[in-house]
Amino acid sequence: MANNRNHIIYQAVRQHYGEVAKRGASASCCAKTSSGCGDQTVSTVSEGLGYSAEEVTAVPEGANLGLGSGNPVAVAKLRSGEIVLDLGSGAGFDCFLAAKQVGESGHVIGVDMTPEMVNRARENATKGGYRNAEFRLGEIENLPLADASVDVIISNCVINLSPEKPKVFKEAFRVLKPGGRLAISDLVASTQIPPEIRENLALYCGCLAGAVSIEELEKMVEKAGFQNLRVKPKDQSLKFEQEKVQGRNIEDYVMSATIEAIKPK
Repeated sequence: MANNRNHIIYQAVRQHYGEVAKRGASASCCAKTSSGCGDQTVSTVSEGLGYSAEEVTAVPEGANLGLGSGNPVAVAKLRSGEIVLDLGSGAGFDCFLAAKQVGESGHVIGVDMTPEMVNRARENATKGGYRNAEFRLGEIENLPLADASVDVIISNCVINLSPEKPKVFKEAFRVLKPGGRLAISDLVASTQIPPEIRENLALYCGCLAGAVSIEELEKMVEKAGFQNLRVKPKDQSLKFEQEKVQGRNIEDYVMSATIEAIKPK
């Protein structure tokens, strides 16, 4: 039963973000809600989530779809020469920012399960002349990477879309080098989410129904083998979301957080 439910979720998420990739940012901003941006532009939304104006304008047009909940690249504190993996890389926004920070001696790999997103990211990489960034089609629960092959893993509001989150963290642990680190921005549940919301596929695709509590998240990350875990809530990143669920604001159910952890040496 669970496997069938997981399959349905995977298909719904893949279809939803395939459509987002085709339509572009105008259909996808405000952190994935279906309510749209209102008077906010994608750039304004991104700056509200923690990106600088310089970062927003530094990437190829069409790379920023306004899909995040924060700025994991800022959390990662990347260094020149590092190998970076982005889980759920979308059109490449965070990958391109990371590519600039690690430089020509570094490398960035984006993994996304949506073919349309991977194609769009590759086109953006060509358009922007990014020779140190590549994009692979694959699931974050089954990463197309070798063991101990990356220094840093980033992700932006994607892991909560997975119905198999413990597997995501186990895979992240596998591909990180000893001493490697996680730097993630995502949504976490701030209260118990009702079953009728959990079962709503549209809300799952909108990053609400799949969110777990900080306590659940901590258990998953630590069970995968990570140490020095820090989960820091960041409520203000939701200020552009106005969608109502059962008469309540989204902020009543979820909040943005940064998640950092280290793979022991």
